Amino acid sequence: MPVVLPLFAKAFLTLFVVIDPVGLAPLYLALVSDRSETEQSQIATRAVAVSAGILLAFGLTGAYVLHNLGISLQAFQIAAGFLLFKIALDMIFVHQERETEAELEEAGTKQDVSVFPLAIPLIAGPGSLASILVLSRESTNYYLGLSVVLAAAAVVLLLCYLFLLLSRPLAKVLGQIGINVVTRVLGVLLAALAVQYMLDGLLTLLQLPPAQAFGLDSPAPDS
Repeated sequence: MPVVLPLFAKAFLTLFVVIDPVGLAPLYLALVSDRSETEQSQIATRAVAVSAGILLAFGLTGAYVLHNLGISLQAFQIAAGFLLFKIALDMIFVHQERETEAELEEAGTKQDVSVFPLAIPLIAGPGSLASILVLSRESTNYYLGLSVVLAAAAVVLLLCYLFLLLSRPLAKVLGQIGINVVTRVLGVLLAALAVQYMLDGLLTLLQLPPAQAFGLDSPAPDS
C-alpha cells in the first residue's frame, strides 16, 4: 500500500486544485440561489454524478483515443501543462470564468443546471479531463495504479459534493475575500504543477526517437 500512496496524493492534490471546490461553491450558489433546498441538493447530486461518469470514461478510454489519433503522451502532457497554467493564472488573478458569457446566459434560461454548466465545464472541464488522462497514463507504473487514480478522483468529487451542499454557510464564513485567498493559493500550486507537467513532457520527448516523439510509433496503451 505505501507504494501507491505518492500516486494517490499526487492525483488527489492535482484534481483538487484543478476543480477547486472552494472556488466552485459561490458559482454554484449564484446558479441555484432561487431554488429550494431540496432542489439545490438534487442539482448538486446530479452534477457530481455526471462529472464522475465523464471523468471515469475519459480516464478509461482517453489513452486509446490519443493513440488512435497518433498523439504521444508527452505531447499531450505539454499541452495539458499549458492549459493548466492558463487556468492557474485565472485563479491567481481571480478571473473565475469557467464558461463563456453565451454559455452562462444559456444556462440562466434552463431549469436544470446540473449538467450544464455545473458538470460541464465547471467540474469536469478541460483542466480536470487533461489531468485525469495524464494521471491515468502515469498510473501504469504502479500496481492497481488506475484504481488508485480513480479512487483519488472519487474522494475529490465527494469533497466537491460536500462543498456544494455547504456553499451557503461556506460563503458566509469565508466571505468573498476568504474564497479569493484560497483560490489564489490553489492557483499558485496549480501553476507549479503545470510547469512540472510541461518540463516532464519536454524532457521525455527530447529523449525519444523522432518517430515515437511525433506519435508515429507510439506504443498502444495497456489494457
